[in-house]
Amino acid sequence: MHILLIEDDREAAAYLLKGLTESGHRVDHADEGRHGLECARRGSFDAMIIDRMLPGLDGLSIIAALRASNNQTPVLVLSAMGDVEDRVEGLHAGCDDYLGKPFAFTELLARLEALTRRGGNSETRLKVADLEMDLIARSVTRAGQAIDLLPREFRLLEYLMRHAGHIVTRTMLLEKVWDHHFDPQTNVIDVHVSRLRQKIDRGFDYPLLHTVRGTGYTLRAA
Repeated sequence: MHILLIEDDREAAAYLLKGLTESGHRVDHADEGRHGLECARRGSFDAMIIDRMLPGLDGLSIIAALRASNNQTPVLVLSAMGDVEDRVEGLHAGCDDYLGKPFAFTELLARLEALTRRGGNSETRLKVADLEMDLIARSVTRAGQAIDLLPREFRLLEYLMRHAGHIVTRTMLLEKVWDHHFDPQTNVIDVHVSRLRQKIDRGFDYPLLHTVRGTGYTLRAA
């Protein structure tokens, strides 16, 4: 998932960024309300986590502004204001779920995944030939055999599977998987693709991950 986190508490933000990234998600962060609203309007996100009490513009005002402009991205409010009245007010403002602080990260992650399923992002399984990815269980199999991937490898494979049959350039991978909008002039992509190829192709009947010389890569059955 591509997630927008709007949270001004540095400790909470660092904790969430670390946990979500290690879970294989891509996260943009804003630490101020107005900036957060700009990011939400400018970007394309699968879900948003918004603190209620923010400098510049409070979280419920952000949600109201988004819903007024017909932005229906699923929103999870995260707030120390966790009484029943507070939660009801948040739901009336347009949030999809409301979690009080302190919270368990595993619960937050489960709620996010439930929101994206309800919010229309119903594609929870990807399949190319005999290669299958379960986005909820964060698991990958080929011909029924489990394949263990690191979080970055999972994101890389997910992107390739979503664009199966098409050429994916290095620039596309840098922007969508590594969040770089410039070429760092390293072989980081080649190294990760090589490792991924070893895991999903080695020992199987035919290769799926192909290099398109001078252009990029493509995932296809033949």
